Amino acid sequence: MDCSWRLADTQVLADQYPYTFYKPSPEAIARLRVGDLVKLMFEFDSDDPQAPGAERMWVLITDIHDDQRFSGSLENIPLYIKDLRAHDPVRFEARHIMGVQIPDPVPSLADKYLPRCFVTGKVLRDGEPVGLLYRETPEYDDDSGWRILVGNEDQTYLDDPDNAAYVSLGAVLTEDDSFIGLLDREVGARFVRDGNGAFIEQSEPPVSTA
Repeated sequence: MDCSWRLADTQVLADQYPYTFYKPSPEAIARLRVGDLVKLMFEFDSDDPQAPGAERMWVLITDIHDDQRFSGSLENIPLYIKDLRAHDPVRFEARHIMGVQIPDPVPSLADKYLPRCFVTGKVLRDGEPVGLLYRETPEYDDDSGWRILVGNEDQTYLDDPDNAAYVSLGAVLTEDDSFIGLLDREVGARFVRDGNGAFIEQSEPPVSTA
């Protein structure tokens, strides 16, 4: 009988969302050994509107067939998947692995761009290209200090709290990563996109998002 679940190809997700979805590097996966734990995403269909659509669970590696294929034993108790139980055997491939408990020697883009920024809805919600960004002194521990706008937002728009969001830099880069090369600049840096699409550094006072 066919099972009700399937393993998500997390490599597809990592390729689609490189700035927000962490997937272990090939180097980390190559270091896996029998007895290590890996996290997999078990997708399933359900009539329950409260069901999440997938359960992320740990699997203990019991056999390594080659550098891409593994066998393991489920270490969690599924909450929604009824035909899967703890310690059931699971066969999987490297493309299914979304987490490991061993150190990853390759820095993660998702981790690098986890610090947050203030961004207007025109960029994040409406998909308009970034046209103005500047870096202030961070207000919170997880704040990068970056303030990101299209550049044509007027004060009335900026005064409406519904028109701004406080999200990870990665979430903004997923929409528009044309400015990624500027994000290591210091507090006080300010850039405006010119008519040719290039970012020009400016020293004017930043537009307030308060």
